[in-house]
Amino acid sequence: MTLTIYGCYRSRASRNIWLANELGLAFTHVPVIQVYRLPDPNAPGAPMHTQSPEFLAVNPKGQIPAIDDDGFKLQESLAINLYLARKHGGPLAPKDAQEEGLAVMWSLWASTAVESHALNIQYHMAAYPPEKRDPKLVEAALAALPGPFAALDKALAEGGGFVMGGRFTVADINVAEIVRYAKPAAQLFEGAPHVKAWLDACHARPAFQAMWTARDAEPA
Repeated sequence: MTLTIYGCYRSRASRNIWLANELGLAFTHVPVIQVYRLPDPNAPGAPMHTQSPEFLAVNPKGQIPAIDDDGFKLQESLAINLYLARKHGGPLAPKDAQEEGLAVMWSLWASTAVESHALNIQYHMAAYPPEKRDPKLVEAALAALPGPFAALDKALAEGGGFVMGGRFTVADINVAEIVRYAKPAAQLFEGAPHVKAWLDACHARPAFQAMWTARDAEPA
């Protein structure tokens, strides 16, 4: 059985690599880069990218991450994590249908209620050079996120510091990898102390640290 994860560390593939580390899965990593990051994707010696024919054979949508699990191809990082957790089981996986529903619910909630605003914070407060930043997008994100952060903070307080099931699960990984984008806005976390403690605990896990070390070693 062979699992291949396609995508660079500086992408949503980080979610899948973190989970694979947590599960102790052996996998092959194929570093596919986003085509927009390349000045000339057709230049001789250009790395494999999201429009490379060999990658499009894995994901015709031309997006990373994607996996090939012994011939089964799947895309979308959150779906990949839910699939891998269900397949391999253990404490990170939902234990029953109710927890499976909760894991999907939290993953979709983070994707729809948090991710776009959190990415605007990441890019326009930190990642982009000053001349490319849009303060209006930051202002809108800071106005939109306190409500979702309060909801997550309440759930963590009631759930013993975890998103569901009173233990660390795939749902924590899926949500944490989205909430992480908002870290440049410290005021959001000051207003949601359970979210801050939970994210710090997630990032202290050896499996996350191994992924992040590899990410830091990857060219920006």
